Amino acid sequence: MRILFFAHLKDAAACSELELHCGDVDTAGLWNLLIQARPGLAPHRGVVRLAKNLEYARPDTLFGDQDEVALIPPVSGG
Repeated sequence: MRILFFAHLKDAAACSELELHCGDVDTAGLWNLLIQARPGLAPHRGVVRLAKNLEYARPDTLFGDQDEVALIPPVSGG
């Protein structure tokens, strides 16, 4: 699966994208794998949204090797 990092998450992950091969995993499982691969992401887990193939993911979403996953940091606006 292709993982995309945006804004300050690029710095936390030390890259802008990552290829991850893990079979089918749910949101919690994906987070565990991401933090294992890029420990700098751990502090951001509680506030970052995951998107699968351009749609926000839910806690019960399953991710597979063919998916594109984006980590979306909190955004403020006015």
